[in-house]
Amino acid sequence: MRLHLCVVGRLRAGPERTLIDDYIKRFDRTGRALSLGPVTVHEVDDRKGGGMAAEADLLRRAIPAGAKLCCLDERGKLMTSPQFADWMAQVRDDGAGDLAFVIGGADGIDPGLRAEADMALSFGQMVWPHMLVRVMLSEQLYRAASILAGSPYHRV
Repeated sequence: MRLHLCVVGRLRAGPERTLIDDYIKRFDRTGRALSLGPVTVHEVDDRKGGGMAAEADLLRRAIPAGAKLCCLDERGKLMTSPQFADWMAQVRDDGAGDLAFVIGGADGIDPGLRAEADMALSFGQMVWPHMLVRVMLSEQLYRAASILAGSPYHRV
């Protein structure tokens, strides 16, 4: 199952980029044997200032046709890392070819796009900068693959 990070904004060189690249590289190596990956990052940028609705239109174009959709949102479901790993495995085992994770811009995700999601995932009730959410999601993807592979990376 291919994974897609459909995100608002362009990430420049810096510590966030370094972390994301490292975790995605680790995920791709670990996930390959589990039929997970590769991860593709789709960055969209609303240069016309159309707000959440315009961002949602750009994000919809970045999401592969037929992909399962998970939006990152503070109102979403809270999961432990093992629960997240199990959920990803279930989506894969149910036959999804693509799983897209959507991270909105500074104002969040348009309610219409959020309503289209198969799941909304939360990293807590606090609001996080979307660049940090990218880092946290990338790490959790690698952690999920590690859990599914039986690696000691995740400690209980």
